[in-house]
Amino acid sequence: MKKFYFVMAALVVASLVITACGGGASSNAFKVGQVTDLGGIDDKSFNATAYAGVEKAVAELGVEGKYLESTQQADYAKNIQQFLDEDTDLIITVGFLLGVDTATAAKANPDTMFAIVDYAYPDCWEGAVEGKDCGSTTEISNVLGLTFSTDQAGFLAGYAAAASTQTGKVATFGGINLPTVNIFMKGYEAGVNYYNAQKGTNVEVLGWSTEAGDGSFTGNFDSLDDGRSFAESFVQEGADIIMPVAGPVGLGSAAYCQESGSCKIIGVDTDWTVSASEYSDIILTSVLKNMNVAVYDAIKAAQSGDFAGGVYVGTLANNGVGIANVAGASDELKSELDAIKQGIIDGTISAQ
Repeated sequence: MKKFYFVMAALVVASLVITACGGGASSNAFKVGQVTDLGGIDDKSFNATAYAGVEKAVAELGVEGKYLESTQQADYAKNIQQFLDEDTDLIITVGFLLGVDTATAAKANPDTMFAIVDYAYPDCWEGAVEGKDCGSTTEISNVLGLTFSTDQAGFLAGYAAAASTQTGKVATFGGINLPTVNIFMKGYEAGVNYYNAQKGTNVEVLGWSTEAGDGSFTGNFDSLDDGRSFAESFVQEGADIIMPVAGPVGLGSAAYCQESGSCKIIGVDTDWTVSASEYSDIILTSVLKNMNVAVYDAIKAAQSGDFAGGVYVGTLANNGVGIANVAGASDELKSELDAIKQGIIDGTISAQ
């Protein structure tokens, strides 16, 4: 965790090209390039966690690592093409919104390996136009989709929130209503509902309804002001625990909770007591998506010649997802969470 914290801090001032030991990689070094989504490399969440896997590969495998930041959607294809022009061996794209551009580039460049975080192929649906609405009607042999069952970890977070609320209301909101965002929210609501069923309580979830398939979304992943205003609105409605699934937007919510003293935050993607340690006093727990592990493993396989396309799924069973320590949790709650985790793993409890 200490190493990860150092990486998070260093990314703010790092150069775009980072090589092992600062000595520069040899000209024939294995090249890895990461294309971020609009949250940027120092989002303390999604992109930074994925890049921590690249950093580990730089340090331990001697690869050459580089990232390109996307500030608008038009940058996705441009940044991927730049890595192609530089003969990058493995191109890692981050996020649902890069799905079409990644598939298009991978099909046009079958000898280049790709991995995409939080996405997989086939991704087309009836009536969708391949290459426009979706990426591919079939698996792509040179692309590995890195996906995560964050509903499983979100379920644990929802149960912990329901057990910890003082007002009987908890909340969640997202950046954009995408499957990779609302999967957290589905699990969260299911965890609260499970707590209610077990305890005979009626804790209410604000901001999401799985039945309706909709909830509260800021429409972006970068506005701290939106994070503050959404948190304030939920508190006014009575919520005292909030889970923002919106990258840096959530930091605005954390700032509001800390300043007002009226709420606690559940972090996502990484342990916020580490990645956003300035808010540790108001972090209840975090839903962990171990993208750094998945990215590192993909790089290692690609470098060694063992890379294969298809889909990786991170679960509670393989430690691809998890939950951070719950602040102030009683021994009883810890025991209940352990039992629920095992129930999800063995299939006796459904995360949605």
